[in-house]
Amino acid sequence: MSLEAQSRDTQERTFCKWLNTKLEANGYPPMTSLVKDLSDGVRLIQLMEIMGDTSLGRYNKAPRIKVQMAENVNKALEFITSRGVKLTNIGPEDIIEGNLKLILGMIWTLILRFTIADISEEGLSAKEGLLLWCQRKTEPYKEVEVLDFSWSWSDGLALCALIHCHRPDLLDYDKLDKSDRHGNTRLAFKIAADHLNIPQLLEVEDLCDSKRPDEKSVMTYIASFFHAFSSMDQAETVSRRVEKFAELMQSVWLSRNDYERRVQLLLTALSEVQSQWSSQVLTGTYTDAKQQSADFTTYKHTTKRTWVTERQDVTTLFGNVQTKLRTYSLTEYIPPEGLALADLDQAWQELLESEARRSRAINAEIRKIKEGLRMAFADLANDFEQRLHAISSELTNIEGPLENQQQQAKEIQTRIPTLSETLEVVKLAEADCFAANVEENDHTVFTCQDLEFELELVIHSVAKKIAFIDNQIVSRNHTNLTPAQLEQFESTFRYFDKGETNTLSLAETVAALASLGIVYCDEDMDYIYDQLIQDYGDITFEAFINLLVDITEDQTSSDQLRESFRGIANDKPFVTELDLRIAHIPAASIDYLRNAMPNSLNEAGEKEYDYERWLDEVFTS
Repeated sequence: MSLEAQSRDTQERTFCKWLNTKLEANGYPPMTSLVKDLSDGVRLIQLMEIMGDTSLGRYNKAPRIKVQMAENVNKALEFITSRGVKLTNIGPEDIIEGNLKLILGMIWTLILRFTIADISEEGLSAKEGLLLWCQRKTEPYKEVEVLDFSWSWSDGLALCALIHCHRPDLLDYDKLDKSDRHGNTRLAFKIAADHLNIPQLLEVEDLCDSKRPDEKSVMTYIASFFHAFSSMDQAETVSRRVEKFAELMQSVWLSRNDYERRVQLLLTALSEVQSQWSSQVLTGTYTDAKQQSADFTTYKHTTKRTWVTERQDVTTLFGNVQTKLRTYSLTEYIPPEGLALADLDQAWQELLESEARRSRAINAEIRKIKEGLRMAFADLANDFEQRLHAISSELTNIEGPLENQQQQAKEIQTRIPTLSETLEVVKLAEADCFAANVEENDHTVFTCQDLEFELELVIHSVAKKIAFIDNQIVSRNHTNLTPAQLEQFESTFRYFDKGETNTLSLAETVAALASLGIVYCDEDMDYIYDQLIQDYGDITFEAFINLLVDITEDQTSSDQLRESFRGIANDKPFVTELDLRIAHIPAASIDYLRNAMPNSLNEAGEKEYDYERWLDEVFTS
């Protein structure tokens, strides 16, 4: 026999027995065959009147023709439908003609509606509720594990456990032979029928020998246990109801206390932080303002977010308390004065307003400090630039005898260190601006770099002015030189004074003399240089002029220089740069001569320097 056929056979016997319990309890004879006994509709109407506890009115109690049978069956089906039971794919002809599959489906629908549907366990569906009930009742029995309404009942232990749980006086569960599946099942059936008034809807073989016990048949039988024990469970239900209510009230009490405690802590924290802000004073320094701004930002990213979460949590907690109370129609919870959600909302609004004031105060202070730093730097920078400009103007306007000019220039030079010290003060002011992220300043166009550059120019200009005056004094005192010679010697000195120190190094001295056509061997030049250092301390303009005076008076004349250039030029009326290099004239001297002597280009594109013409210009009195 296939599993489907076996299940159908089991269902037919079980459902028939279940219906017979209804009929026999009301004085009607039992049925022997679902197909035959239900076909005329009489038994079906009787069952509906029993299950519905009502009368269906007049019907054909002894129908002889099919039409009468159909009327009976249709009356019963209409009653079933009127009770909210949904029948699928079954009509009067199916019952009359004995369609067993559809008849079993209809009876299962009736069993669900009138026996299993009213089973409820923690709000689960009827099937799940019945299964949960079985699991809870059999949980203490380690050999029993109810997972379904099929295999879990095949060894009889689950049935014995249900009986022992409610009526331990009817059997000794511990003495059962746990391996005797048939014996345990048979014992459970007998005790249930004899002592609990639970009819034996199943056979031992239906559970123990079936490939898979039929779920619907097992559910139908187990539902009888549920109803049989319902009166016993009533006391347990009452106890559980009281326990559940007590747990509810305790839960509400704990939640209320938790709500009040947390709201109080939150309100206190909100008040304390506002008092802290009110007591904090801005000192007027950028460092202090920035630190307070950073602290405020940290507060918003940490403490404030914690409070936002806590506020949401206590609001939810309050809502949960009220929901629980409303669910059980209990009195609404009213928080103590000052701890209502409205009080929390008001305190929160005050916090937001305090935050806004705090933020505005800090930002205004920072703006004020930055503007003050801008003004301070601008005043220092502008004043410093004006002092530099005043010195430049004063330097330009020096006049009078050379000695007076020299004294005025040196007096100006004594003010330079003070300017350098003042510039350091300006730099500190600029550093304060940088530290405060002040990048723009509408009050001045100067930066410390600008002022430092201008100061260097002033220092350089003063030094050059003093050197120029000194040189003029030296030049004035050498009356034995022509103005042209003095101009030539002075321009030569200035040209080779690369460092603008108004002194020449040994190499610069050699180059300067060579540019004038005066060349010594290294030994002689070293002697001359050492002698000048000994006499003057350095190769100053005065030392250079005196050297040239001595040389020109003793050696150098216009004719001598012409003769020297002719020798270098190989008697040509001009010299080239190559001629000068072959004569080993120093590179610096060659650069000077190239710039000083007039020149022209030959056919090869090479410059020819007219030394004759240049000497004529130089030695013209």
